[in-house]
Amino acid sequence: MNQRPSILIARAVFPDVVDKLQQHFEVETTPAGVVWSPAELVQRLQGKAGVLTTGGERIDAALLAACPQLKIVANLAVGYNNFDLPAMTAAGVLGTNAPDVLTETTADFGFALLMATARRVTESERFLRAGQWKEWSLDLFAGAEVHGSTLGILGMGRIGQAIARRAAHGFGMPVIYHNRSKLSPEREAACKATYVDKAELLQRADHLLLVLPYSAASHHAIGAAELAQMKPTATLINIARGGIVDDAALAAALRERRIAAAGLDVFEGEPSVHPDLLTVPNVVLTPHIASATLATRSAMAHLAADNLIGFLVEGRPVTPLNPVVLAG
Repeated sequence: MNQRPSILIARAVFPDVVDKLQQHFEVETTPAGVVWSPAELVQRLQGKAGVLTTGGERIDAALLAACPQLKIVANLAVGYNNFDLPAMTAAGVLGTNAPDVLTETTADFGFALLMATARRVTESERFLRAGQWKEWSLDLFAGAEVHGSTLGILGMGRIGQAIARRAAHGFGMPVIYHNRSKLSPEREAACKATYVDKAELLQRADHLLLVLPYSAASHHAIGAAELAQMKPTATLINIARGGIVDDAALAAALRERRIAAAGLDVFEGEPSVHPDLLTVPNVVLTPHIASATLATRSAMAHLAADNLIGFLVEGRPVTPLNPVVLAG
């Protein structure tokens, strides 16, 4: 009888996902709260044909060279900036991700973060909890309008379009966007969105929401120069990836009130957060939870599991990123 493939689950996941994978593989799990270092990950991957990753495990040429039996890396995130995809392709290792299943949930959170930022929700809550609320006043934590204000979206993939629909249809917001490529007229109409260049996006947006993938090209896409082009009354929301925003430059702009506020779910070097962001009052900070509903996180993990099963057992992965590997 053929020996079952061995796989690693590199971060703790739901028990039913583990049970599902154990029906097909010899499974090594990772205890809750444990994050493997690069050297530890290489050690754990010895003899493994597959690994389920969360987006925080870096898969690069050095790791691949040290793990010659590895055949597939299944990210349970939609983003895959932790993959050196050309190196994986060269090594004959398939990469997969988890698109679609988190689109609507992430869009909901993006809009929640936008509203919390514009309406100064966390800032006012801290004020109340500290016992500082002594009387009502007309301008007490007066924030920015959301309904009818202009939403700018940088990056107009599935999540960006879902946010645009919420803004245009639910809140009567004019929506402008910038993307590597212009949407089709039909998609623009569905989102009620208008394409503009990046400079116009920065200058016109009352609320700028970032939903673009991270890459070398998008590193610090929002830095000091871009922040200087925004309205002093504008807010900035990042639910994309850390590194797209220069966090140090943003903290300085917030402290000096060169923009009104920011809402951040992702950070450079997370889970570390730039210390200056922790000392400015006009920022809402959340720990990378945009897709964090039980239903959606479960769907993400099950899709990653389905990719492992689909490739290693059935030869048909669900969402391959480098399908050229399949032809080899």
